[in-house]
Amino acid sequence: MAFSHLLLGASAQAVRPVVRRITPADLLQALNRGLDDFLAMPSHAIFLCVIYPLLGLWLISLASGYSMLPLAFPLAAGFALIGPIAAIGLYELSRRREAGLDDATSHAFDVWYSPSLGAIVLLGLLLMAIFLIWLAVAEAIYVANFGYAAPTSVSQFVTDVLTTPAGWRLIVAGTGVGFLFAVLVLTIGAVSFPLLLDRDVGAAVALYTSIRVVLANPLTMALWGFIVAALLVIGSLPFFLGLAVVMPVLGHATWHLYRRAVEAEAVPRADFRPPQQSRRYAADFPASLFPTRR
Repeated sequence: MAFSHLLLGASAQAVRPVVRRITPADLLQALNRGLDDFLAMPSHAIFLCVIYPLLGLWLISLASGYSMLPLAFPLAAGFALIGPIAAIGLYELSRRREAGLDDATSHAFDVWYSPSLGAIVLLGLLLMAIFLIWLAVAEAIYVANFGYAAPTSVSQFVTDVLTTPAGWRLIVAGTGVGFLFAVLVLTIGAVSFPLLLDRDVGAAVALYTSIRVVLANPLTMALWGFIVAALLVIGSLPFFLGLAVVMPVLGHATWHLYRRAVEAEAVPRADFRPPQQSRRYAADFPASLFPTRR
């Protein structure tokens, strides 16, 4: 029964949300509403707290040697692959603001009380597995062209990549394979995570709905993928600091894109159930520490 709920949600049978046709105008509206959400609920400080440690770890790895240098670009590109996981709290904030609920930043953690939490974790593990496979493939492409020896310096690495036939093969192969990974993640995560927060549909239904959205709107969703990639590249300059703004805006915009692309009114709503805090009295101590005490 629990496994059935994980895949199909609250319904005994899989309920398919209705997929709408969307246009580039819907993408612009989603971006505008995402920017509006970010200005109303700024969360750049939270993303800076994540980006700065990652940047520090990368600089430490460079200072201790250049063995991680070939994976610098694949790691940066990986932001796009794990973006749907990083933005899960932003979807919740946009959902609450749209519904007229309290949209304090702390409510981003209400995801823990969602009935779809198991399905969210399952899809999150799938994206993490894709991210790790991407890193392994990227390293294999580098080794196939340059061998196992680590670069001796940043300048030597850049020169080898940009001015040698092996470097050109690396660029072509890496870009082509990375594009396929990006298409896969876009297809899987376009609307699946926002749908799970909004409706109790299960991982299989959310995944299938996301695929249906992409198949029903191939050109529009391709344009959306290009917009996301372009904004992430712009946000990565300089030193990834722009991602502190780009990622929250894209996260909020993804929620509004889901609302434009999917009609899920016939599907059971995901009713969050935060634990009730019962009032405790000093006179109950220490008996209140035992589970039999009511």
